[in-house]
Amino acid sequence: MSFGTARAVVDMIFESPSPDIKIEFQGGEPLLNWDVVRYIVEYAEKLNARRLKRLEFVLCTNLTLINESIFSFLEKNNIKISTSLDGPRHIHDENRILRNGESSYEAFKKKLTFVRESTADYPVSPLLTVTRQNLGHLRSVIDEYVALGFSGIFLRSINPYGLATSEWEVVGYEMEAFIDAYKEALAYIIELNKNGVDFTEYYTSLLLTRILTPFATGFVDLQSPAGAGISGVIYDYNGDVYPTDEARMLSRTGDKTFKLGNVETDKYMDIFGGAKLRNIIFRTCVEVLPQCALCAYQLYCGVDPIRNYVECGDITGHRPTSGFCKKNMALLDHIFSLLRTGDAETVDIFWAWVTGRPVSEVRI
Repeated sequence: MSFGTARAVVDMIFESPSPDIKIEFQGGEPLLNWDVVRYIVEYAEKLNARRLKRLEFVLCTNLTLINESIFSFLEKNNIKISTSLDGPRHIHDENRILRNGESSYEAFKKKLTFVRESTADYPVSPLLTVTRQNLGHLRSVIDEYVALGFSGIFLRSINPYGLATSEWEVVGYEMEAFIDAYKEALAYIIELNKNGVDFTEYYTSLLLTRILTPFATGFVDLQSPAGAGISGVIYDYNGDVYPTDEARMLSRTGDKTFKLGNVETDKYMDIFGGAKLRNIIFRTCVEVLPQCALCAYQLYCGVDPIRNYVECGDITGHRPTSGFCKKNMALLDHIFSLLRTGDAETVDIFWAWVTGRPVSEVRI
């Protein structure tokens, strides 16, 4: 991304009527273009001195390029860190090796230690990608997260589009396999909590928040209409605008169906008030979608128009063959079963996750 495109992106971001703005730097590896990242933060903060929005920043990085100068800037500007961890070294390095062939896990662990020694409790959140390589080893992955002092994990299934499609036979799996692995992993996490280890499965927590409270989660995939282009939007390196990161991933394969416009050639209202985004919103209300309209879980679920398009060529989708639907129905079935038949200790653990408290406080 050039400085000119970066400035145009920030200008468009601040045209949003929302009082809350979170700017998240993704990649590739955004630290490879550190000067532009720093420019965006400084320019956004300059604009916000007049706009007075609640402004946050998140940097998604593999940590390998973090140094004292960069970390000092991150700390000064309250920039949270999001990173990737797929398990212990032998699992993590299956799909995440450095270009020189060395272990990215060792580099990650070294820089994680540097960040923590620089500032205790600095907000670093790891994100797991469940591939074929770690699907059958989620207990080991969870143990690694616990050993490194993380407080939870997001069991996230791999999406069958973008660049993953060309390697699907290597990294992919059937949704049924993920559901089975999820249930086993959730049981293990519950057992850890019963043994005094406060550790959250974040997707379960999101679903429980939808079930047990009247509050929204802000999670884009669990909204009606879909949160794509409303709750979040992707600005690509060249200024192209997409409703979700999955739509941007799809564009990498040559399919720009979901491109909403470009910050340097289109106006805000042409992008966010245009026919393309309006069509996505109109056709992603679960209350009126085929089968979703009659589903008992519609209150807790959402819509993934990009996945629908990839799976059946239509953003409305086809529920009987939808991987998204299959996953959420199975997980909600399981969670409701645990709420109905699980022991009191399990229910206490769930309330701890929803309320963000230690399990011991909920039991009191």
